[in-house]
Amino acid sequence: MSDFEIYEPREDSFLLQKQIKDYAKGDVLDMGTGSGILAAEALKYADRVVAVDINPKVISHCKKLYPAIEFRESDLFSNISADKKFDLIIFNPPYLPDEPLAPDIALDGGPLGFELIECFLQGVSDYLEPDGKILLLFSSHSRPAMIHKVLKKKGFRYKLIATEKLAFEELYVYVISRFPVLHSDISLDMNVYNIKKDLKP
Repeated sequence: MSDFEIYEPREDSFLLQKQIKDYAKGDVLDMGTGSGILAAEALKYADRVVAVDINPKVISHCKKLYPAIEFRESDLFSNISADKKFDLIIFNPPYLPDEPLAPDIALDGGPLGFELIECFLQGVSDYLEPDGKILLLFSSHSRPAMIHKVLKKKGFRYKLIATEKLAFEELYVYVISRFPVLHSDISLDMNVYNIKKDLKP
């Protein structure tokens, strides 16, 4: 972390950044913007980008760097109008289990690492265009099976589109949409991750 408590771009940021060009269009929301690089990448392809973060220092810093982007302080969707819909919502969340001895708002995703993602998925449909997409990144430490369970419960269609193996974790990027056509599950077998189709309704 820098002196401004801003999440410095790392492997997760860059992996998600590479996917944005294929999905950004129209109005885009960057949730938990951090350094602002994902919002800046989206602006290359979209008409309008709104970027939010719970950290006011992040918002102040990013406004100076990227004046063409609308930055707002917001705890998830708390400062987003429910009548505003987005064509793409990007989220690189805090995805690690909480570390009580060294709490870090940019890293702590809940006691098991997935709870903040679950909160996001519970509310995101209200802010997504009918044909809109979500780009979500998480880690092998985020309890992927629990995230899949939430996605299925909410009726989302989802697909793994990018992965990266690091020393102590594997990163995943999913594209998610609202219509439940079929689901993709990650089967965990040692360090091998295979996508298989689940054709059940």
